[in-house]
Amino acid sequence: MIKKTFIPTINISSLINNKFETKIAIKTIKKIEKACIDVGFFQVVGHGINLQEINKTCAIGYKFFNSSSNNKKKLSPKKWNKKNKNLYRGYFPNDVNGKEGLDIGDLRVNKSYSTKIKNQYIEYLNLNKSFNKNSIKILEKYFDKVFSLSESLFKCIIRLYKKNPDISYKAFSRLKTLSTLRFNYYPNQSKPVEISKHDGVALGCETHVDSGIFTVLYQDKKGGLQVQNRKTKKWHSIPFNKEALVVNTGRALEYLSKGKFKATNHRVLWNKQKRLSIPFFFEPSYDFKMNHDFLNTKKTNNKGLIYEKFLNQSLKKFIEYQR
Repeated sequence: MIKKTFIPTINISSLINNKFETKIAIKTIKKIEKACIDVGFFQVVGHGINLQEINKTCAIGYKFFNSSSNNKKKLSPKKWNKKNKNLYRGYFPNDVNGKEGLDIGDLRVNKSYSTKIKNQYIEYLNLNKSFNKNSIKILEKYFDKVFSLSESLFKCIIRLYKKNPDISYKAFSRLKTLSTLRFNYYPNQSKPVEISKHDGVALGCETHVDSGIFTVLYQDKKGGLQVQNRKTKKWHSIPFNKEALVVNTGRALEYLSKGKFKATNHRVLWNKQKRLSIPFFFEPSYDFKMNHDFLNTKKTNNKGLIYEKFLNQSLKKFIEYQR
């Protein structure tokens, strides 16, 4: 029996293969709705990505961050490697914000597509510079699976609005979406990145909300991720569960739902031990017009906002994206 905590754990196996109309699926969707409204965070099990695949992906992350500085900087944006043209995707060092990171876009994006599309966020990142072919295949497979999982969760939200879940394709067109697979690596931090203004606690990652629809994250057993109760302002740790992925709502979902599903404050505690987390930021196509009418059945006067512009504004508050 799963121990009850502030952050609920939901078995979503009934939703795999996009089956949303069975009794158990409808019950599961209602649990997701409640978790999004009450907490903004929940853990999912029965998600269809097996532990072996997750562990392989983690191993690739650890190997990369433990490789030479030269190997990592081969993938750095122009700010840290003048030889490279990429500005958005790639590796950033830990002197930026206390942690190292690697941002990978859709691995189906090739050089010719990136050149053709001419979008500031759709960049081709040549992973062959730092990874072997087998590692790239594992990353491709994980990206595909976590993307599919994220879209199923979004389809649940569409279903709650009594609309056809298949309209998700209007918001998420593979190759055009700005979804990001990120590896966060927290080294042995000698000092906190921030002292919380809420309760004076030392942090390894600043208090923030995410930009997209959902973030689907795997945190290692060191834990440290905390979510804030919107009503009491109290902070709750998200317990480590090797079988679970952590899901949270982002600003884009808050906007589309007219504030029904709010983006929630979260943070990472300062931990002197090395720590790895792998968030997947599920974000719409760069040209998706975010309009309140997308989810709501009643027509509104909302003119909408192109997601690329929405993201551009959202990223300004993150030091690592000031490039």
